[in-house]
Amino acid sequence: MNADAMRNHSTMTCAELLIRLLRETYGVRTLFGIPGVHTVELYRGLEGSDVQHITPRHEQGAGFMADGYARASGQPGVCLIITGPGMTNIATAMGQALADSIPMLVISSVNRRDTLGLGQGRLHELPSQQQMISGVARFSHTLLDANTLPDVLARAFAVFSGARPGPVHIEIPIDLFNAPVKVPDSWQAPTLYRAAPDPEGLAEAARLLKAAKQPLLLLGGGCVAAPEAARALVERLDAPTVTTINAKGLLGRDHPLDLGANAALPAVRELAASADVILAVGTELGETDYDVVFDGGFHLNGKLIRIDLDPEQLVRNQHTTLGLVGDAGRCLALLLAHFPEPLQRHGVERGVERTATTLGALNLVNDPAFSDFVPLYKTLADHLPEAILVGDSTAPVYAGNHLVSQPAPRRYFNASTGYGTLGYGLPAALGAQLARADLPVVALVGDGGVMFTLAELATAVEERLPVVIVLWHNAGYEEIRRYMDANGVARLGVDIKAPNFLTLAEGFGCPSVRVESPEELANSLAKRVSSGPLLIEIDAAAWQRACRISDQDT
Repeated sequence: MNADAMRNHSTMTCAELLIRLLRETYGVRTLFGIPGVHTVELYRGLEGSDVQHITPRHEQGAGFMADGYARASGQPGVCLIITGPGMTNIATAMGQALADSIPMLVISSVNRRDTLGLGQGRLHELPSQQQMISGVARFSHTLLDANTLPDVLARAFAVFSGARPGPVHIEIPIDLFNAPVKVPDSWQAPTLYRAAPDPEGLAEAARLLKAAKQPLLLLGGGCVAAPEAARALVERLDAPTVTTINAKGLLGRDHPLDLGANAALPAVRELAASADVILAVGTELGETDYDVVFDGGFHLNGKLIRIDLDPEQLVRNQHTTLGLVGDAGRCLALLLAHFPEPLQRHGVERGVERTATTLGALNLVNDPAFSDFVPLYKTLADHLPEAILVGDSTAPVYAGNHLVSQPAPRRYFNASTGYGTLGYGLPAALGAQLARADLPVVALVGDGGVMFTLAELATAVEERLPVVIVLWHNAGYEEIRRYMDANGVARLGVDIKAPNFLTLAEGFGCPSVRVESPEELANSLAKRVSSGPLLIEIDAAAWQRACRISDQDT
């Protein structure tokens, strides 16, 4: 906040200062929250502000919206949450954000300072709200002096911009909201630069890569802010590259060196095992990106160079030969300087040729496991080629993790990896749409998972968000049915009754249609409007029949 903004307000309340700092110092333009008796005074601070307040229908929805907002924009998503049940409700969304290193600021109320920890049965009381939420936050802080608010916010945004991001929680006792605070003459957000790697270590990494005969790159979500440097390095090294689910689009659509997020498939595993030098940047090498079949079959036998903001991450999951602590984008750019010209590797197969051979062996388009979804994603790409695709844990998303290629990063993300919660897709898509009004957004959800957060359809209608909700209806929890069948367990609790989604959508005031074929989906997408959401329910059984008939005809 600059001096001019403060000049007419030498003192204000803690709640007023909070909103002013968020807006004027940190550029926050959107808040997600549900007002409660404990947070009313925060809303006094919002009065007259140009900060947009979005009211979800559940605090879990608020957290998922903030998550989608952050992934699509690269800026922290910010939530205002009430004491107690508000915090237990948002904890799941914070867990998802923590798993994927998504910047999220959760500001909550908490009971009066003189009652904390006394167990007096106060409204919304928890034995220790901070202790409860600390497990899904980078840190949780209880504000005990209103005048320290600027310092605590600065610490939160330092995590977002200078360290491994994730959720941060700040709780403010309700007796501090109206506390007068002396406004600083000026309060500027510090300019922070992320860590750069040790030059000697960087030179050693470059030496190893220059000597490699069969290099491999593994690029994760930590790289999404540096697509130009990533693409240039991949091309200079002429190296096959796995881009994880959170890194989709990093190299652009259908790049000849991009193996996609297919590290768990046999052909890519063979390529990885034979690589003599592997460079892994901004990726935790976790099982849901590299071993989604959960058989421990992804092995790196060559020399592994790892780059990550978090030094602990450098020694997890795979044996590291050389570890560099630093920001992925800065490291990629500095490493690129060691390769002013593309490498010439004589007497060995070119990386682009090895990539093409591997992709040919994958033959994803003709894989029976994915064949029902090839026409789905082709139809979406034909009609909404620039769309951000936001997914829940559902069959089309599992297939899309392998099939989808995007033109840019931050255009494909979902909750099927890492923490793996249900209910993410719809509210996260709304957050993405609020962050990127210039792009179409598609929510990919299933009939089981969408019921966790279906109430957020009301938010979409109220805010007139033109999200296309593609609902794959296969009458229950299909993935769990398959697991039960494979393990000889009787199907219990998975064949659940679904509502009439079209009737529900009508009740919310949302246009809807049921489709059974790619042609009907195309016709429905052509009728998309900019004045609100559209729900498209796909009858999975009918769709699969239509696709198989089409395959037979061709």
